[in-house]
Amino acid sequence: MKIKKRKKSSRMHGRKMGTHGWGARKKHKKSGHRGGTGMAGTGKRADQKKTLITKLYGNKYFGKQGVTSKGTKRDTRKRINLQSIELNLQKYGKKVGDKWEINLKDYKILGTGEVKNKLIIKALEASKSAIEKVKRADGQIIFTRPPKQSRTKAGGEIVLTTNKKKLVVKNKK
Repeated sequence: MKIKKRKKSSRMHGRKMGTHGWGARKKHKKSGHRGGTGMAGTGKRADQKKTLITKLYGNKYFGKQGVTSKGTKRDTRKRINLQSIELNLQKYGKKVGDKWEINLKDYKILGTGEVKNKLIIKALEASKSAIEKVKRADGQIIFTRPPKQSRTKAGGEIVLTTNKKKLVVKNKK
């Protein structure tokens, strides 16, 4: 005795709606109407989920950022030019007598611009041209940390120089 079993497509066609028992017709389609699963649709030509990505990550999600390689770190030191200090003296410092005292202890002072006032600047470091320009205007730059020691080889000996002292160490060959 053979029992003929009807195919699922005829048994579960969802009351002539073509849904095959899945409710609405669109619900049993693949992931297309949802825009894919997970982070699908978030790539270079993101159409489906561009608004979601920009809300979560901002516009830095797309494209390259910077030109540095993975091994190099970006220089994040703060810098300021003498020109911008001269233009904004009231913002950066206060006047004591005939000199301006300026506290920029986290900054490196760069030499672009001219110095017309007497400046006493407290800074982390400064360029040679900035030091010269401030000294020419009867001012000074006070460093918050001592400058690094420079090592130079001169004729088989290592010369260590700091601000005031010079130490010569003979090299044994």
